[in-house]
Amino acid sequence: MTSSPQIFRVAVAYSGGRDSTALLHATLVTARSLGVAVVALHVNHRLSAHANDWERHCRHQCERWAADGLPVSFAAVWLRSQPQPGDSIEAWARRERYAALKRLAQRHGAEVVLLAHHRRDQAETLILQALRSAGVAGLSGMPRTIERDGLRWTRPWLDKPRSAIEAYVQAWGLPYIDDDSNSDDRYARNRLRHRVWPALEQAFPDAESAFAAAATWAQQATACLDEVAVDDLSTIAGDEGLTLSGLQALSVARRVNALRAWLRRQTGAAPPATLITRLNDELFGDGAASWSLAGGLLRRYRGHLTWHLSAHSIDMAVMPEATLCIRRAGAYRLPGWGGCLRVVRVKEGGVPLAWLAQVELRERSGGERFQAGIGRPARSLKKQFQSAELAAWQRSGPLVYSGGQLVFVPGLGIDARVIGLPGQPQVSMHWEPSESA
Repeated sequence: MTSSPQIFRVAVAYSGGRDSTALLHATLVTARSLGVAVVALHVNHRLSAHANDWERHCRHQCERWAADGLPVSFAAVWLRSQPQPGDSIEAWARRERYAALKRLAQRHGAEVVLLAHHRRDQAETLILQALRSAGVAGLSGMPRTIERDGLRWTRPWLDKPRSAIEAYVQAWGLPYIDDDSNSDDRYARNRLRHRVWPALEQAFPDAESAFAAAATWAQQATACLDEVAVDDLSTIAGDEGLTLSGLQALSVARRVNALRAWLRRQTGAAPPATLITRLNDELFGDGAASWSLAGGLLRRYRGHLTWHLSAHSIDMAVMPEATLCIRRAGAYRLPGWGGCLRVVRVKEGGVPLAWLAQVELRERSGGERFQAGIGRPARSLKKQFQSAELAAWQRSGPLVYSGGQLVFVPGLGIDARVIGLPGQPQVSMHWEPSESA
């Protein structure tokens, strides 16, 4: 008996607005000729009195397209949380929307999520980031493609002008939703669009393309800085933390760059500029010291800087994830465990990627045994932790199992019993605690 070939599935974030409607339709027209399935992902934020009507519009539109022979299915989710007092509604909606899109895409077997941002969106993002005193990374705007949570997020129209999308919608006669919140000047992006952009474009007709090009240059500069940070951190950062003597030996500019990159690795978010300045002044003193950051604590101890999440900061209402599907390298965020499992391609010394299609995530229960190297005996986790001189707070995170076999332990790495053979696609894993996975 032969199994039918797996159909490649693409997801499109579909709000029902003009841009996402155009992108979904264009994707469907192309997908039909390629034999690709498309799932339209709709997030109901429940912020507008019209939210349920918009969801029905999107569902019915997908049903009409499916009846016309286009390869589309529809999936929607309601956001159950609400912004808290003092929250930025824009930031809350963006954070929750991407988390919901991730869950929907993974649930429906999609490996790629398409987003409808275009050149005007990119230009607006650069201006808003500049007004927030953002650094080079912030001025980079939105990336065209990024790997996150085991998914590829892509903005195929990022270099397309808004006018081209408007022309596409008009040519095909596509119905779309006009969100009433787009006229609400309480939101920074709306103020920019309605009050600033018309005058800016009148004075500088090429403003959209110029700002988008500037974002591209900033992206290249950011990529260069990231490469420098990776090189520097490869020699001064490890499981024991950041080596302060190595950090101090760098020039001030490279030191700040490396420190910012290392803190972003630990917490999953860009550190405040004020903290970077303070650390640059205080970090190289004598004795133990600590600084609060992202719900956790930075510690200077015995020549190293470490960060760990405070126990009270982990949201106990979020149940720890029990299983995980790992198909490629990338960052797999696990909110229930309070961190991120980072999967990295390696040529040797890793676990075969094929082992990780369905893994179990477990807490320590006692009796687990870990083999630290080929030819070495398997010993209890307690003894292995003691041998590696790992403090209790450095042992947090899930144990990863495949088929009942222990594969990975935070702080210790890959169990030698699962190391792959030469020629097999292999990955290594690292556990990174963070404020919010």
